[in-house]
Amino acid sequence: MNNQAFEELLQVAGLSKKEFANLVDMNSNSVTNWNKSDKVPQWVGSWLNLYIENQKCKELKAILKETVCDNQE
Repeated sequence: MNNQAFEELLQVAGLSKKEFANLVDMNSNSVTNWNKSDKVPQWVGSWLNLYIENQKCKELKAILKETVCDNQE
């Protein structure tokens, strides 16, 4: 994965590089330095894709919970 693809996934995820670094318990300078070599570790793409999928699932769960709970009253 190159830095451009990484930044695009970050944008979809709604994360900054600093937020991403905090989530994966990394130094934010290390994450920022990936753009110098234009090489992002291989695991980052799959991690971000799963993060994005999880966020969508959480949103859907909240909508379903709201809908089901509202209909039971």
